[in-house]
Amino acid sequence: MIEIIFLDVDGCLTDGGLYYTNSGDEFKKFNVNDGFGIEQWNKMGKISAIITGKSSAIVEKRASDLKIKYVYQSVKDKLSVAKEILAKENLSFENAAAIGDDLNDIKLLNAVNLSFKPANAHEILKTDITLKKCGGSGAVREMIEIIVDKNGESKLWFDKWR
Repeated sequence: MIEIIFLDVDGCLTDGGLYYTNSGDEFKKFNVNDGFGIEQWNKMGKISAIITGKSSAIVEKRASDLKIKYVYQSVKDKLSVAKEILAKENLSFENAAAIGDDLNDIKLLNAVNLSFKPANAHEILKTDITLKKCGGSGAVREMIEIIVDKNGESKLWFDKWR
C-alpha cells in the first residue's frame, strides 16, 4: 500500500515556467486542485514530501500551507533524500509513489513502487503511469486519486473532505 508520495515541484506542482517581475522577483503558479488533493492525502494519515532541485521561499510557503511534512530543496540526489525520509518513517520504496518530469527524477522514479509523470513530462522518462493532466494543471491531484483508488481507500478519501 502506498503511504508516502514524493513530489517534484517545477513541472509537476507547477507548469515548469520561471516567472520574474520587472524587479527580478520570482513567482510560481500552483494549482488549487493539486493543493486540495495533497491536503486530503495528509488528512488520510498519509505522508507527502517535496524533493526538488531548485530552492525558493515560495515552495516553503506552499508546503507550509499544505502541511507537507518534508521539504527538501536544492537537491542533486533525490534518491538518497527519499531513502533518508523512508528510514525516518520506517517505510520502504514498496510504500512509496513519486511524480517527476525530467532527467533528474529518473533514479527516484525507478525506485518507487508506483511512478508517475505529467502529460507534458520529458518523453525519455519511463514511468508506470503517464497522467492525462500537465504539470501545474492538476497532475498531482490526478496521481493522488489514482493511488487512493489502487489502495482501495476511496471511501476514506471522500469521508475526509467533510
